[in-house]
Amino acid sequence: MTARLDYSKQSPALFKKFLDFSMAMHDSVIEAPIRTLVEIRASQMNGCAFCLDMHVKQAKIQGERELRVHHVAIWRESPLFSPRERAALAWTEALTRIPEHGVPDELYENVRKEFSEKEISDLTFEIMAINGWNRANAAFRNVPGAMDKAYGLDKAGLA
Repeated sequence: MTARLDYSKQSPALFKKFLDFSMAMHDSVIEAPIRTLVEIRASQMNGCAFCLDMHVKQAKIQGERELRVHHVAIWRESPLFSPRERAALAWTEALTRIPEHGVPDELYENVRKEFSEKEISDLTFEIMAINGWNRANAAFRNVPGAMDKAYGLDKAGLA
């Protein structure tokens, strides 16, 4: 598989602004392990091979347990996730594929039990960011692993 086009070169100003937006997530109140789980789950749902590859490697570098990474796809059935992580994953799924009648109140209330209003807001922006990257990378078929060295993902040892 080869990439269709390099959107960072075709639209450099927009790419830079979106990258800056995404990098701002590192300053969010949401802890890095939850951000990574969110990125993995949204990328799975969107079929974005480039992003899924990237975030699995980031999870390994960050010290995430391998079995938990494998279980992200089955998080509802897995005993490996905390209530806070489950709420984040449920919120991710709802915002990645918004239900026909919007996000249910019951889901929102469940998320409110685990996250403050500021945290829900930051989590929502995280989900917005990864969904944007998923759409661009899936549309232009960016090749998984193609940027490993540039992004330091070769340190994961998963080539």
